[in-house]
Amino acid sequence: MPERLHLQMGLAERDSKVIWHPFTQQINRLPPIAITRGEGIFLTDDTGKQYIDAISSWWVTLHGHGNAYIAEKIYRQALQLEQVIFAGFTHEPAVALAERLLPLLPGNPARIFYSDNGSTSTEVALKMAIQYWWNRKRESGTATLPDRRKILAFRNSYHGDTFGAMSVSDRSVFTLAFHDLLFEVIFIDTPCAGNIRQLEQLVQESATEIAAFIYEPLVQGAGGMNMYESRYLDELLVAVKRNNILCIADEVMTGFGRTGKLFASEWMTETPDIICLSKGLTGGTMALGVTACSERIYEAYNSRDPLQTFFHGHSFTANPLACTAALASLDLLLEKDCLERIAAIARCQQSFRDVLSLSPGVRQARCLGTIVAFEIEHGKKEYLNEISAVFTQQALARNVYLRPLGNTVYLMPPYCITVAQLETVQSVVLEILRSLI
Repeated sequence: MPERLHLQMGLAERDSKVIWHPFTQQINRLPPIAITRGEGIFLTDDTGKQYIDAISSWWVTLHGHGNAYIAEKIYRQALQLEQVIFAGFTHEPAVALAERLLPLLPGNPARIFYSDNGSTSTEVALKMAIQYWWNRKRESGTATLPDRRKILAFRNSYHGDTFGAMSVSDRSVFTLAFHDLLFEVIFIDTPCAGNIRQLEQLVQESATEIAAFIYEPLVQGAGGMNMYESRYLDELLVAVKRNNILCIADEVMTGFGRTGKLFASEWMTETPDIICLSKGLTGGTMALGVTACSERIYEAYNSRDPLQTFFHGHSFTANPLACTAALASLDLLLEKDCLERIAAIARCQQSFRDVLSLSPGVRQARCLGTIVAFEIEHGKKEYLNEISAVFTQQALARNVYLRPLGNTVYLMPPYCITVAQLETVQSVVLEILRSLI
C-alpha cells in the first residue's frame, strides 16, 4: 500500500482491506470501531468517543482496561524472560502460578497443564480424559476393560472452536459446516426437577462407554447465557461419579468470580476431576489457558511406558509474560476490596433482574453473581437473530458497548465498575427496550 494513501486512510478503512474479523459476516459489514485506548471500564475510539465496556471485552477483562499493576508486572518480566520452550525447561512464573492456583481450585487438583486459550484448555481436557482410559487399559494388559471413548455433554453447550471442542458443543450455527467431521457425543439436557431421574438412568445405562462428562457449571455462556440450578447439577455429578465417569468443568467463562464465588464449581458439593480455565485468568491482558487435573488422572500418565506420554503442547505453553499477568490478576482479585466490589455488582444485578422481570417485551430475566441476562421478545431465540445488531448499535449510540447473543442480552462488566456506572448501563438497556417495543 503506498505510504501516502496509507496516511490518508483511517484505521477502520485500513482494517477493511487486510483483516478478517471473528464471528462477523463479511459482506456488507459495518466498519469496525477503531479503539485507540482502554482505561478502566472505558474504551476510547479514534474520534475521542468513550464507551463503557459492559461485557468485559468477551468476558476476559476482570479489572478493567490498562491496569497499571498488571502492566508493570508484565513489563518487568519482559525484561527478564519473555519466552522459553516448556519441554525440558521451566521458569518461576509458571511454577508460582501453578502453586497459587491449585489450592484455590475446587476439589483437590494436583497438576496444571498450560495451553493458549479457552478452546485449547478444553481440547487438552478431552484428550487427557480419553487417553486416561486408553492408558489404563494398556497398563492392565487385558482386553476386558471397556473402551470408554464417548463424551457426555449438555445440549446448548459451547466449549470452543477447535475440533474436539466443537464436537462436544451443541450442533449449531457455530458447527454447521463441520457436522460430518465431528466425533459422536451423547447429548443430554441440563438437569432440573423434571428430568434428573431420567438423566441418572441414562448415565447408568451408558456408563461403560463414557470417558468423561464435560459441562459449563451453572451458566451456558455462548449458548445464550442459560442458567440452571446447582442442586440438580450436584445430583447429576453424583450419578456420573458413581459410574466412574470423569468430570470436566469448563470454567473458562464462569471462573474468577463471575458467578459470585471464585469458581462456579464451588456452588456444588461434588467437584470435578478436570477444570478448564482461560478468559479472566490473566485479567484479560494475555492469552493463556489452564487445564488442572486430579492426581488420579496424572498418575495414569506417570508410566515407564513411553506410549503413555501425553503428546500435546503449544509453542507458547506457559509463556512467562502470560503467567506473570495471571499472577498479577490473582493479586488484585483476592484483595478484600475486589471481592467486596464483586458482591456489590452481584446485588445490583439481582435488583436489575427484578426490574427486567416486570418489563414488557422481556422474557426469562435471570441472574447469577455478576451476570444478568434476558431474552428480547423478537423472533426466534437464536444466535442469528437480527435484533442483536440493532441493540448493539443503539447501545453504542448511548456510549455503552453490548454484544447480545442473538436476542439474548447480557451484562458482564469488569469488577472496577462502580454501582453508579452499572446503574447507568442498566438505564441504557431499559431505554433501548422502550424504544424497541
